[in-house]
Amino acid sequence: MLKLKNKAISNVVAIIILMAVTIAVSVAVAAWTGALTFSYMETESLQIQGCIFQSEEVQGVNMTVHNDGTTDTTINRFKIGNAANPYEITDVHIAKGDTVNVFLPFNWSSGIIYDIFLITASGKQFPYRVLAP
Repeated sequence: MLKLKNKAISNVVAIIILMAVTIAVSVAVAAWTGALTFSYMETESLQIQGCIFQSEEVQGVNMTVHNDGTTDTTINRFKIGNAANPYEITDVHIAKGDTVNVFLPFNWSSGIIYDIFLITASGKQFPYRVLAP
């Protein structure tokens, strides 16, 4: 009778190899999905730091706006209160981390509380409530 010598790896070694392969694949998949997710997580976030009412040549409000979001943004409209149609303004581009002044031309009256909404090119609105001097 012929005796075959089976040379195989032990069960413990096989389990260790399977676990190593499983962990390597799961790390690769997690890195891939994480990279996909971060590209969709860009957020617009503006902080209106204050405003100055102007009544000289052109009446309006000069607002100081800081972009603390994760992406650059552009302000191209604003509205006052519940106005149905926003006012169009020249595009104001704000890089992430930057602070700019945005002039909003409109006729205002002293002693009135105004709800001002800055509107970005993507349509997101950022409110600010202020009392006119």
